[in-house]
Amino acid sequence: MNSQEPHSRLQPQEEWMDPSTNPKDWSWSFWPVVPLYPYGRRRTLCREIVKDTIWTFDQLQGILYTIVPIRMTVVKLWAGGLLVYAPVAPTTECVRLVNELVAVHGEVKYIILPTSSGLEHKVFVGPFARRFPSAQVFVAPHQWSLPFNLPLSWLGFPQKRTQVLPEDSRQAPFADEFDYAVLDINLGRGSFAEVAVFHRQSRTLLVTDSVLSLPEEPPAIIQLDPYPLLFHARDNTFEVIEDNEANRRKGWQRICLFAIYFRPSALEVTGLVQTFRDTFQAPNHSPKAYFGLFPFRWKQNWKQSFDTLRGHGRPFVAPILQILILPQAPRQVLHWADKVATWDFGRIISCHFDSPIEAVPHEFRRAFAFLEKKPLGSENSFGSSSQPLVEEDFRFIKELEANLVRRGIATPAKEKV
Repeated sequence: MNSQEPHSRLQPQEEWMDPSTNPKDWSWSFWPVVPLYPYGRRRTLCREIVKDTIWTFDQLQGILYTIVPIRMTVVKLWAGGLLVYAPVAPTTECVRLVNELVAVHGEVKYIILPTSSGLEHKVFVGPFARRFPSAQVFVAPHQWSLPFNLPLSWLGFPQKRTQVLPEDSRQAPFADEFDYAVLDINLGRGSFAEVAVFHRQSRTLLVTDSVLSLPEEPPAIIQLDPYPLLFHARDNTFEVIEDNEANRRKGWQRICLFAIYFRPSALEVTGLVQTFRDTFQAPNHSPKAYFGLFPFRWKQNWKQSFDTLRGHGRPFVAPILQILILPQAPRQVLHWADKVATWDFGRIISCHFDSPIEAVPHEFRRAFAFLEKKPLGSENSFGSSSQPLVEEDFRFIKELEANLVRRGIATPAKEKV
């Protein structure tokens, strides 16, 4: 596939900056710190969301070809310069694309790390800040690390340029253009923090992990190398990997089910004996194909499960947050969601999956109705008509929660509000 192919798969009004065709520009030598696919070769696609105002930078991350976009957002400041939300890996390609904006709109002035728990976001901030030495770095409160809780300077953050975001957004140096609200949940052995940022001029809300939306078609960044899509499009290990639009779409939708549910109800995991028997008989034993290993089969209703999850593209809260994290502080979360919903935004840019999400405040707020005894309206966050299927898909994560509580690693959810 050539570097211009993403243009042919997008709507006419979508504009992309040209990615590099030189593999050296994709190199990311620090990948062993967080050893996620695509490891040391990270492509970057930059897309203009609001003309001359907002751009997104997409890269990839995942495990076992279950890959999803990870996204940085850059916003032009009214007085000149740029604000960066949730940096991605500063490869040569990525930095070149940012510098193309710098040449027109001014230096990177502010870099925001909007989470305390997301290592896949945190690991890039220090290296990114070093590439833009005049930028101030602001981080979400209560940063922590494993296996030891180390100072941010030890994790590569520039000591003299890094500070915690002020609790009051009016005290931030970019307060004349942005509002923000901090969700900070004490989990005992760490914290879950998310900073939602509202750009008033463009009516755009920036979030990290709190809500997301699923596109029906695979994102352009994944289509630069479609092999993971085609790998998951197969129904069994004996199928030949064939590249076509239908298989790319099928593979993407199954990847979404994997990434969201971990073990969706439409998936059957084959037994160990059968798995090895199939592997030996597989037509492709290359390392790229995991030597023929394909230890699962999809049920016929997998597409129904995806369509239910997608819900026509509406924003929703990922099940792992619905079950393990946000119920630890339901009042706090709802208070935060209520505050965010007072802002007059018309789009949401999330750090994962689809963006921008065309959504207004009440749709954002509705995504958190699962924390209430009486959800907003007549539906829960996924819709009452589909609840039986959703409950089945939630089973693996609920069993995981029960095991963590039993081992004392997690605490039971608090009572709904």
